[in-house]
Amino acid sequence: MNLKQQYAQKLISLDSVLEKVKSDDIILPALAGCEPSGFLERLHEIDDRVNNVRVFNALEFSTFPFQDPEKNIKNIHSMCYFFGKSSRNIHPLKRTSLLPCHFRNFSKWVLEDKKPNIFIASVTPMDRFGYFTMSLSLVYERPFLEAADIVILEVNDKMPRVLGDNIIHISQVDYIYEYSHNIVSVSTQPVGEVEKKIGAYIADFIQDGDTFQLGIGGIPNAVAQSLKNKKHLGIHSEMLTEGMAELMKAGVVTNLKKKIHKGKTVAAFAFGSNNLYDFLNDNPAIAILDGDYVNNPYIIAQNDNMISINTTMQVDLTGQCCSESIGSRQYSGIGGQIDTVLGALMSKGGRSIIALPSTTKDEKISKITPFLTTGAAVTLSRNDVDYVVTEYGVAKMRGQTVAERAQNLIAIAHPKFRKELAQQAEQLQIW
Repeated sequence: MNLKQQYAQKLISLDSVLEKVKSDDIILPALAGCEPSGFLERLHEIDDRVNNVRVFNALEFSTFPFQDPEKNIKNIHSMCYFFGKSSRNIHPLKRTSLLPCHFRNFSKWVLEDKKPNIFIASVTPMDRFGYFTMSLSLVYERPFLEAADIVILEVNDKMPRVLGDNIIHISQVDYIYEYSHNIVSVSTQPVGEVEKKIGAYIADFIQDGDTFQLGIGGIPNAVAQSLKNKKHLGIHSEMLTEGMAELMKAGVVTNLKKKIHKGKTVAAFAFGSNNLYDFLNDNPAIAILDGDYVNNPYIIAQNDNMISINTTMQVDLTGQCCSESIGSRQYSGIGGQIDTVLGALMSKGGRSIIALPSTTKDEKISKITPFLTTGAAVTLSRNDVDYVVTEYGVAKMRGQTVAERAQNLIAIAHPKFRKELAQQAEQLQIW
């Protein structure tokens, strides 16, 4: 059969796709912009005919009916790598549970005992060579695609064609359905005065020719805005964002000083607005590569002067960071924070920066504390923290004693909490 005949033979309706799901199945949908929206929008319809269907998800930017806390979904459960809003809403109902894992290890760890029955992803239309492009994410998709019993593709004519190691040949596919829809997107988060101050401090760490990694949110956006006077920067990041694209457009990011993937912006997935997706479409300066490769600390470290920039939710006076929970309540996940921190610390001339506002938005609670809140997850060990930045300055952690760390962190806490923190440090013998 020629390629068109193969396509026609594998093309089925969305109703038929849903019929492929059976009790006890593990379903692995692709991430973020590659979410198979048509399938996920209707998955709840089979709740009354299946038992114990489990769906892996991560960093959800959409809420589908099977994740709706108001719906009495009994037989479709979620296993989540990184909580988004949907997981936070259904977690109290015991309809999801976190799988703690470093970004780089996720596919390997899951495949040890949770091999997916169905892999499903939203992709570009097939090209004349028989290839589809899983354009916006390779976080964990490739290993699961290769391991799944059934591979299903949602063909969406609105997906950008982003270059990298993200092609799928029709011979690798069992079923195809067509579903045209707008890709899930987010607008750039506004940057406030606190974020601007933090961004300016972080920008001082980044020199011409350095390679860096950023995440999503106000602080990363502020950092990107503060880098516009730099030259020949490189990007090696798990996530490719709007701010990074703007730096590429401005000629700030050229990737020409990188030691590996010279001339290419490397990421495992991209997420942002439609403007970002338009910029990525057929852009030869972009390479979307497998997450277990992109986030391998030994790969990251091959770039000299690698700067890892991550955010956290709480830091104690010895340097322990909680970046994923509010006490015992799971809020997000570990993501690639440890991967990028270790990669930067192993890089020649590398630096790792952890950033956070000094207080909650209402300034009632200090985010620098004598000890982490009871039940909080220790995302980043104090043994791996390098620098901590708030709007009040920079606290050096690497090579510092506990007493010096406490002093440095108190100095960048909000002024109204510094005296109390110093007293608590004395009482608790944090010296």
